[in-house]
This record gives sequence, structure tokens and C-alpha cells, in this order.
Amino acid sequence: MRRNSARFGALALGLVGWFSGLNGLLAEPARAADLMEVELQEDVVYGRGAGDELKLDLAKPREAKEPLPGILFIHGGGWQAGNKKVYRQAIQEFAANGYVVGSVGYRFAPKHRSPAQVEDVKCAVRWMRANAKDLNLKPEKIGAIGASAGGHLATMLGVMDTSDGCEGEGGCAEQSSKVQCVVNYFGPTNLVVRDLEGSPVKGLILEDAVRGILTNFVGGKPEESADLLRMSSPVTYVNKGDAPMLMFQGTKDQLVPYDQVLELAAALTKAGIPGRIELILGAGHGWGGNEMKRTQATALEFFDQHLKGS
Repeated sequence: MRRNSARFGALALGLVGWFSGLNGLLAEPARAADLMEVELQEDVVYGRGAGDELKLDLAKPREAKEPLPGILFIHGGGWQAGNKKVYRQAIQEFAANGYVVGSVGYRFAPKHRSPAQVEDVKCAVRWMRANAKDLNLKPEKIGAIGASAGGHLATMLGVMDTSDGCEGEGGCAEQSSKVQCVVNYFGPTNLVVRDLEGSPVKGLILEDAVRGILTNFVGGKPEESADLLRMSSPVTYVNKGDAPMLMFQGTKDQLVPYDQVLELAAALTKAGIPGRIELILGAGHGWGGNEMKRTQATALEFFDQHLKGS
């Protein structure tokens, strides 16, 4: 178990570093003249979970002439690690491009099991809508983006309806928690496990690192927790009216097999949901360099298309 924990810890730190590397890459020279002056607020309380304050960091243009669409960044870390501050510069870059942007903190497993994390990010979306006037936000135009566990949570926001549950009691219950656009970087979409021999059933391969992460997340052995894992899987909830999705996935990801996005893409296609997937050949659980810069620019363009209509 100590070896598995070390492997997970290294992975979580690697993802933090990976997204830190995205900072400063979004403002393309051709768009520099259009960038807006931004104000940043840190540790804004958006709700409560299990008696504790839930906080997000918020970036928005100082003097926008009209309400703007919103985006919620969700950090990764296996639902049990990470920090919203990893996106501090990224949210300011997106805000400069004409968005009201939050980076959300949420409760961690194993102290808080699933669906606590889903409840918290849903609460953050509801809070943004409830405060739309003060934020100068278009409440009907909110997107979500994340990597790994953050990508999973962002996708849940795009497919779950209020009737699906997991709303929690964090606050702003009168508002909808569903977003209108999702960008998912290598986040799992079907948490039900398959056996090590390679069952044709889609899902996560039950290797040691995955076993430890899922056990902490749902509070039971993955092999014996199919119902809980299914309840926590985005693919379970896909139906007509879900958010358009852009999904990036490496073909050599050792934690999230790339057929995860293929399965979700098939479900989205059946439901008539627009979007696309990009398979990064040879990439693992994250990438860097020019590929990182390109995919992040593509993500911003996708939000522009579906939240701004441009």
C-alpha cells in the first residue's frame, strides 16, 4: 500500500506541474489587443460541505460592458489531492479573453467519499448562477474544464440533470447545476472496473494504483462496488440535451484507457450531442510542449464556439 500511495502521490504532483505549465500559453499574439484587464479574488466562499466552508478563486474582467459567459476550472488529483491555486494564472488568462472564471476547491476522499466531490462542484455552478448579477455573468452560459479527476467532475456537470441527484446541501438549491460546455483532459468516464485479463466490458483496468484511488473514492473494493462506481460515472447519465464536449486523451495513458472516450463518444452520438474527441498518439496521463499549447488553445476556441457563439 505504501508503494501504491507513493505512485499516486507522484502522479498527483505531476498533474499539478502539468497544468502549471499551461499558464501563460493562452493569450495568442493575434488576440493580445483584445485582452481585458482582470481582477482576481481568492478564497471566495461558495457553499458548505459537511459543515466546512467551500471556496473558489475567481477571476473576471474589471470593466466588461455586458454580462459574460462563465467557466469553472476543476483540478485533478484522484479526488483526494490537488489545489485550486494551480489554476491561478490560467483563470486570469481565460478571464482576459472575456469570461467570468472560477477555480474550485472541493472536499477530498477518503474523508469525504463520492458523491461529495460532485456535490461540491455542482454547488459552485449554482453559486455562480445565484450571483450572476454581481459577477456580471450570463447564467445560461457556463462551461467546465478539468484534467484527470477534474475532467471527470467537469463531465459530470455536463451530463447530470437535477433529477439525477447528487445535488447536496451546499446552498443555492433553486439554481441549476448543469453546465453548457465541457472540456475534459483524460478524465475517466466509466469507473466500473474490468478484470486484469481484459474483459470486453469497458471500464477501468484494475491495476494497483487504480484500485487504491477507487477504493478511497467510493469506500469499498472496486470489484464489489459496481453500483457506486456506476452512479459516479458520466457515461451513466448521457441523454438528449447534455453539454457539447471536447475530450483529449492519450493512447498510452496507464490510468485511463483511451477507449473510455470512445465509449462516451458513442453515447453522446446516440443522444445527438455535438463535440469531438482528440486522441494524442503515444501520450500518457498528460503531455507538454507544443502539444500542450495547442490543446489549450483548442479548448479556448471550443468555449468561444459554444458559450459565445463565435
